[in-house]
Amino acid sequence: MTTAVAQPAQLVSRLPGRRYDHIFFSATVALMLVMVIVGFGPTYYFAGVFRAPLPAPIIHVHAALFSCWMLLLVVQTSLVSARRVDLHRKLGVAGMALACVMVVVGVMAATNALLRTPLARGRDPQSFYIVPLGDILIFSVLMFFAYRERRDSAAHKRLILLASSALMIAALARWPFPVLYRQVWHATLASNLILLMLVLYDLWSLHKLHRVTLWAGTFLVMVQEIRLPISHTAAWHHFAAGVQATFRQ
Repeated sequence: MTTAVAQPAQLVSRLPGRRYDHIFFSATVALMLVMVIVGFGPTYYFAGVFRAPLPAPIIHVHAALFSCWMLLLVVQTSLVSARRVDLHRKLGVAGMALACVMVVVGVMAATNALLRTPLARGRDPQSFYIVPLGDILIFSVLMFFAYRERRDSAAHKRLILLASSALMIAALARWPFPVLYRQVWHATLASNLILLMLVLYDLWSLHKLHRVTLWAGTFLVMVQEIRLPISHTAAWHHFAAGVQATFRQ
């Protein structure tokens, strides 16, 4: 009986658990930072940031906010690694406020692109409008739950990571490789590398999928998959045309 009881406990003790979380999440955030710099470097960061020739003022605001988000992720993961959870939590309040502003400005930037983008290169701006809105939907929903789960560090950081991964598609679609450049579907698949990494890390560290990885990952992929067929429906085109008509007045 003693041996039978001790075996599960011994198995749990051999699991890496959260001991390597700071390495995994810091490395993944660093990877996302590289994705953003490679994607937006030529047209934004290396072009002078606010002096960069972006098409509209709202795009400058959008770029600045999303850049601040990436820097915040780096700082927050660094604070956790340094065991300064007190500062991490204080800065997290500002981070949630920033996320709310990002959602509003993200919708404004997507709408601005819808209004000024002509039908060219086979791309229908009305159909494409669903792509940034879908990313914003994923980000906002997962960030809402990240706020609710702020007391549960394992759930919270997984939600933050997956919410941020939805923002990587725009960067990856600007990488100077034919397989990714302006290829939204391919960029979406590439962005899901982050989800795959999290799945593999869960299986290694926990020997199972964390509940957040399971449901949040499913939600992320589901939204990404259904938005393309929705974008080609008459109902979506009617909605996008209504947005164009409203804001062009």
